[in-house]
Amino acid sequence: MGFRIDLFSIFPKMLEEFSAHSLIGKAKESGELDITVYDIRRWGLGERGQVDDSPYGGGAGMVMAPGPIFDAFDEVDPVRPRLFVSPRGKRFDHNYAAKLAQGAGMTIVCGRYEGVDQRVIDELIDDEVSIGDYVLAGGEVACLVVVEAVTRLISGVIGNEGSLEEESFRTGLLEYPHYTRPFDFRGRVVPDVLVSGNHQEVSEWRLVMSLALTIERRPDLIELRGGLTPAEMHLMVKYGYCS
Repeated sequence: MGFRIDLFSIFPKMLEEFSAHSLIGKAKESGELDITVYDIRRWGLGERGQVDDSPYGGGAGMVMAPGPIFDAFDEVDPVRPRLFVSPRGKRFDHNYAAKLAQGAGMTIVCGRYEGVDQRVIDELIDDEVSIGDYVLAGGEVACLVVVEAVTRLISGVIGNEGSLEEESFRTGLLEYPHYTRPFDFRGRVVPDVLVSGNHQEVSEWRLVMSLALTIERRPDLIELRGGLTPAEMHLMVKYGYCS
């Protein structure tokens, strides 16, 4: 049995289409992933499968009602942890994704309109998760971000698992630049160190590039690491990034 993922949405085709392609689609075919998408409207009220209603206390918009989601969970008994993607949730990052990937599966509920009835959160959801400080029209896009970030960390999903080792955030740094052929493209050439054949210098250059990019674009990550080590400072000086 592969890593189980249960997804709940009123736009199931958005999730089904995405999960049918690329690495996720291949992992589904091989049995590494077991992904099921559920249409919440299946448990909705009336012929139209109504899933929303006006908010108590007034206000703009509609709120997803608790009944359809509770009924769906009663029937499906989705795997834990059960997540709700929301701007007010915990920040989703690499460490969070890695923790989820170590489990047996996960469930994600996608909200729409002004959100879901709080009783869904209180009774059915283990954690609220946010992919960033902004608001989307619904939870489907955020759901797909979580699914891809988690599943690519599951053993067997990525063919060359060594490629995961040097990715951004895994070491607390942004990833270094990559180059491929041709060596000279419209007057822009590949750094000489990458064609030198000196593996130690290549490793040093890549670390220095990661450090320099992180210092420039995400200094908060450097702070979280406790600054640069003496060895890293030495390399930065060696390659002319510090004096």
